[in-house]
Amino acid sequence: MHTQLREAAAELGPLLWREHTLYRERGGGVVIRGEHVGRWISLAPRGTRDDILVRAGRILDGGTTAPARSEAVVSLAVGRDELAALCRRLLADAADGPGTTVFVPGPRTAAHRGRTGGRPRTAARRNRAERARGRRSRHTGLASGLILLGILGAVGLYAYLAAAA
Repeated sequence: MHTQLREAAAELGPLLWREHTLYRERGGGVVIRGEHVGRWISLAPRGTRDDILVRAGRILDGGTTAPARSEAVVSLAVGRDELAALCRRLLADAADGPGTTVFVPGPRTAAHRGRTGGRPRTAARRNRAERARGRRSRHTGLASGLILLGILGAVGLYAYLAAAA
């Protein structure tokens, strides 16, 4: 499927923009970026044999991509001209106001939903963020200090009794 998507994107790129860049997504899809127009098109497998999810969005200042503003599901068997027309319509929708969904049949699955909220928060990032906001880490509180003092006292008492015997 990736080979078919790559070939379709290679044929579709020149039909959309003179200057474009193709690259592969982590999920197996292909993205066509038009830096000079500030837009991108993504072709991703949809799970069935020849259906693909086509998404369009903007490229923000600094080169980062904004989330998809419009999307559609289409068969990869359609002609390249029809696919290019669909992409142009999605790009026009992406250029307009708020995000729209052109056509997505059936329920959205986790594979198409994507992550929200950026990178997952690890414990180290969470603790760093809490310290930056002025909060103390959960391991440096008064209760933790008292527990450590009690453990050190018990070890000291054991060492004293062992030395006396």
